[in-house]
Amino acid sequence: MPDLSNRCATLKGSPIRRLVPLATAAKKRGIHVYHLNIGQPDIPTPKAFMDGVRTAAIDVLSYSPSPGIADTIEAFRGFYADMGIELSSDELRVTIGGSEAFVFALQTTCDAGTEILVPEPFYPNYMGHAIVNGLRIVPITTRIEDGFHLPPKEEIEGLITDRTRAILFSNPANPTGVGYTREELEGLVELALKHDLYVVSDEPYRELMYEGHAVSILEFPELAQHAILVDSISKRMSACGARIGCVATRNAELMASIDKLCQIRLSAPSFAQYGLVAFLRDPGYRDVIASMKDKFHARRDVLFDALQSLPGVVCRKPEGAFYIMVRLPGVDDSEDFVKFMLNEFELDGETVMVAPGAGFYATAGKGHDEVRMAYVLEEEKLRRAVEVLRAGLEAYVAQCERVSAAAG
Repeated sequence: MPDLSNRCATLKGSPIRRLVPLATAAKKRGIHVYHLNIGQPDIPTPKAFMDGVRTAAIDVLSYSPSPGIADTIEAFRGFYADMGIELSSDELRVTIGGSEAFVFALQTTCDAGTEILVPEPFYPNYMGHAIVNGLRIVPITTRIEDGFHLPPKEEIEGLITDRTRAILFSNPANPTGVGYTREELEGLVELALKHDLYVVSDEPYRELMYEGHAVSILEFPELAQHAILVDSISKRMSACGARIGCVATRNAELMASIDKLCQIRLSAPSFAQYGLVAFLRDPGYRDVIASMKDKFHARRDVLFDALQSLPGVVCRKPEGAFYIMVRLPGVDDSEDFVKFMLNEFELDGETVMVAPGAGFYATAGKGHDEVRMAYVLEEEKLRRAVEVLRAGLEAYVAQCERVSAAAG
């Protein structure tokens, strides 16, 4: 058969989804799996959103306009205006989820062979799309002991070369939950202006900030020609399957290039756009989002406190999003640990699935003793999941010690 492409041969698959078949097999054996591996909230999608989908006046499900339905663009503009960010209709385009938005940002700003600076650990799809587009991610390494905040500006500047085109990050961040301070972002803004770089800020968790204010990249007027906002409705509206996001920039030349990509991919889903418009036109939509934030805030505190009770666990309380990176004692290969939990372990018919940490890093050797957990379950389920995790850790470490003793 003909050879396959090198780009796909290089892809490693998602650390979040790759091991799901093992969870499926565990369920077939009658094991209940607490899914902390994926950022899929269990909170119902708002009624106003679903009503907008159900009552959409569509006789022919035709292509929507490539930039997005006009009402959707206006709804997004109002959403940002409520945050104090004014955008014209020419400065925002509707995308197929946040993933397409950051792909558009990369494809319009970076050529094959160029480099992007990304704080690690990072959302694994950044790496996947970089590889597919022939780009190289240069990691800005952050530390769990520092709560994954950025290193000094001088250290970041030392990574910039003549091939660097952009700085990409999520804020608050997936997978760490770190919320970058205004001072940290000001440092990135200074570097972008000094070295003529684009700054791509992925902000789907912006409202889910529990400590302080989530600063948007569009709050820096001096960065108008360099800033690209990437966003998604998936998390703040518990509508991951809607696949609606947006990309925004005040750079007219850049937006003209994005328009070409919008035309090539035709259009974003129509029904989900009508749902979004209905939701954002509901006078109480901010209260709905605030209620979701309160739920995740409480879940964060429950999970963090429960994890603190596990001997030897290292983690820092995340400021936002609904993720936490955790260093596990006695675990040198977190993917092996995840497989153990799904293939070999159960406590009273239950087990836990988390995401192995190495897949969130670009630097070889990092993250093998860490896992990412998503606190997307109800509080009592989170408490129980940590009880199961505690027992699983003890069993795994004991097994490793037995294997080591037998080998040596």
